[in-house]
Amino acid sequence: MFISQELRKKNIAEYLLYMWQVEDIIRAYGCSLSRIRREYVEQFGYNDEQKEDLTDWFGNLVRMINEEGCREGGHLQINKVVMQQLVELNAMLLQSPKYPFYNAEYYKVLPFIVELRKRGTDKNENEIETCFNALYGMMLLRLQKKKISPDTEHAIKEITTFIGMLSDYYLKDKETPLEFE
Repeated sequence: MFISQELRKKNIAEYLLYMWQVEDIIRAYGCSLSRIRREYVEQFGYNDEQKEDLTDWFGNLVRMINEEGCREGGHLQINKVVMQQLVELNAMLLQSPKYPFYNAEYYKVLPFIVELRKRGTDKNENEIETCFNALYGMMLLRLQKKKISPDTEHAIKEITTFIGMLSDYYLKDKETPLEFE
């Protein structure tokens, strides 16, 4: 909760990846709030009030996961909304002649996206979600200390730059709406 609040203000891409990780943490604890409290929340050095706030936050997410049918997989509606906002912003940036550097970065990353989509299971997945899935997958590989090929490292570096640009534009657009014409 504390991390998500900060990330949401500073970097929407990191926020979304963090929230996907939180969804997986909840699933790893069997969507059991008592287990999350006992086995996860307790490991942090929070005071009692912070532990209660964090437990309440997890409780709300557990409820949403159950209500939205995401116990086995998928993403919460709150996260899907953020993804959709990023997808729409990406489309507007690409259609506008005012953002040539963004367009250049998109076309630099496009071959990696095409390759990832060929390998993926969901051929209808949008390009931005493909990028996020690649970044999340890389994060999981690193957590598992798995070997990563130089080609994959290169692709992830380019995707990270592209998604970073999109995230920056998202925050700028929230502060002062961007002009697209």
